[in-house]
Formats: sequence, structure tokens, C-alpha cells
Amino acid sequence: MSSPTRRILPRLEAAASPGQLAALTDDLLEEIFVRIASPIDLARAATACASFHRLITDPAFLRRYRSLHPPLILGFVNGNLEGFQPAEVPHPSAPAGRAMARAADFSFDFLPQGRWNHWNYCNARDGRILLDCYPEEEEAGFLPDLVVCDPLSRRYLLLPPIPDGQVHEQDLQYCDASLVPCADEDNEASFRVIVEMQCATDLVVFVHSSGFGREDLNPWSLSISQDTLSGQIGFSIIGCPCYAYGCIYWQVCSRNKLLKLNMERMEFSTVDLPLGQDEQNCIIVVVEEGDGRIGFFSHIMCEMSVYYYTSMQNEGNRANEWQIKNVIQLPTDGHGLQIIGTPQRYIFLIGDTTCFALEIKTMKIERVSHITIHNFLPFLGFPPSMSPRRI
Repeated sequence: MSSPTRRILPRLEAAASPGQLAALTDDLLEEIFVRIASPIDLARAATACASFHRLITDPAFLRRYRSLHPPLILGFVNGNLEGFQPAEVPHPSAPAGRAMARAADFSFDFLPQGRWNHWNYCNARDGRILLDCYPEEEEAGFLPDLVVCDPLSRRYLLLPPIPDGQVHEQDLQYCDASLVPCADEDNEASFRVIVEMQCATDLVVFVHSSGFGREDLNPWSLSISQDTLSGQIGFSIIGCPCYAYGCIYWQVCSRNKLLKLNMERMEFSTVDLPLGQDEQNCIIVVVEEGDGRIGFFSHIMCEMSVYYYTSMQNEGNRANEWQIKNVIQLPTDGHGLQIIGTPQRYIFLIGDTTCFALEIKTMKIERVSHITIHNFLPFLGFPPSMSPRRI
């Protein structure tokens, strides 16, 4: 008689330990938290319990979150050195703006005394502010001192002196400085400063990169627009420089052209614009359209429409053909609006008493705040609890 067949029972895996379950729960929660679209809602979630706070305030998680979500319009730095004006209700960023106003120091009392007069606002980007310092009576060919600071952490970096040998060889008409995106986007403490010097026949540009340990080597890179606009003596640029796909663009006054600087090669070229962009009081703001193509907003001061053009070629091609993609009607209560470009997600529409923001991706216009002056810097970022140290 054969022996009865023995039934083989399936092997039961050992139950996960409490530590493994906790790690799994943390991973799932992180995937949920990183998908919360509003940084303000995420900051609220961090106050719900200790475990949520631990996960959301972890530096690695915050870096990931900031890389996936655009910054908020927190408010405006007053160009008359009168402090910070947060976004106002009903704008969704108003709570974060008020929190930033309480936490940061926009008086800049933590900066060292300038060599001459007080520090003046130049530009703002990624939670940093660039300031310059001139003597009270500017001299011809004079170059400013520059400092980049983080008003939240109250840290700052004085930039190396701008080389003046090249400038003394030309007729300097004006000098301006701006913050532009850094090549190393993963390093949140790094930044670049571009200094543009309009001379009689050329645009002289210096670029300083920080955050790579390069300050003691060649702190400034140089490029000159010599021969780029050949035969156009006396050209001038207007508006603020615009950044897109590793290049800087300037609008050339009274010409259907943009002056373009490739930041990697430090080489100048020109971009032809469609007819009609050389009209008086026409302001152009260049933006990233997507798929390597640039676009630009065009607005004639005080008119009630903004035109948005897109390029038919990507950034790898030299020639550009343009088409009108959208015509945006401005708010009826925005009499006298003019556009101001920023390097992040929005352009701003400045009226007599009100500031609106136009989101580039959706073309949606929202009122940001009441204003009493036009000399201010839009300040974008994240709520204080989610902001990295920028210097």
C-alpha cells in the first residue's frame, strides 16, 4: 500500500517588521505630499502632526518639491527702499506673502556699509536680491559695487570688482546688472549675475558665476557685441534682459531685432522680429515657449491688448519665423497698463494703481495688489518654512 500523499502547504512569508511598514508609509506619504500643487497647502499639512512635519521639512523632500513646482508671487520689493509689499487678498499667495514679510529683513540692515551712497535695488530672482552702490555724483565710466543677498537668511555675498580696463576704452553710456539662472540648476545656492554696459557702438557684457568655487579664478567672463549689429552705429537696447534656454535677449530700440547672447559660448547674434515691433513705446518680453522654441509678448504702452508670438523654429536653428498665437485682452480697470517681464513663469502688467500678473502657461490674468509706485521688483519664492538658504 502506497503511503498517502503529503500535502505541501505554501510557505508563509515573514510579516513585515514595524520599521519596514513605517518606511513604506513614509514613501507613500512623500509621493502624496510631492503632488500637492499649492505650497501653501503643503505648509498647512506640515502642521497636522509630527510625522507629517518630519517628512515635509526634510531638506531632500523640499529640494524635490521645489524642483517640480513653480514659485509663488510673494509680493514686491519697493524700489524706493521702503521695504516689502506682500501680495494682497484675494490673490492665493497672500498668506505666504504675509509670512515672508514677517520672517525676512527687507530693510537690508544686515548689509555692510557701501563705499559711497546707500545700496539700491537692481533685480530679484529665486529669493535673492541684487543691489548696487554708486557714488552720489556718478562719474563717466564709473562701475558700481554689487552685492547679492538673501533677505530670509540675512546672508550676503559681495561680488568681485568689475574689470574696468575694457570699459575705459569705450564711451560708457550706462551700466545695469541682473540675476540670471545658473547653469547648475541642482545647486540651489548658486547663481549668475550679468552686467550690461551700453557703450557708443557696442554692448559690453560681464557674467559672474557663483557657487562653484570659482570666485578666485576668473570671476567675470567678458563678451562684446562688436560687429553683431554692423552698420548700425548708435544702437541702444531697451527694457530688461530676458532669459530663455541658456541665452539672454535684449530688445534693440527702433529696430525689428533682438540682440542675443549665448551664455555658454559667450557669443552674440541677432534675431529678426516680425514687422511692427519697432514702434515707439513697444515693449517685448521673451519667454520659453516649450520644445526649445522661444516666444515673446508684445505690447504698445497704454493699449488694451497684448500680442503673443511663437517661433516656428527651435533654439538650435538660427533663423526664426513668427506667428501670432494669442491676443490677450487686458482688464478694463487696467488703464495705462505696461508690461514688465520676470524670469519665472509670469509677466506683470502695471497700471496706475493696480498690478496684475499674467501666467505664461495658461494666459490667465490675476490681480496681485494695489500699488502706489512703479519702481518695484516682483519677488517670487516659497513660504519661509519651505525656502532654502540661497547664499
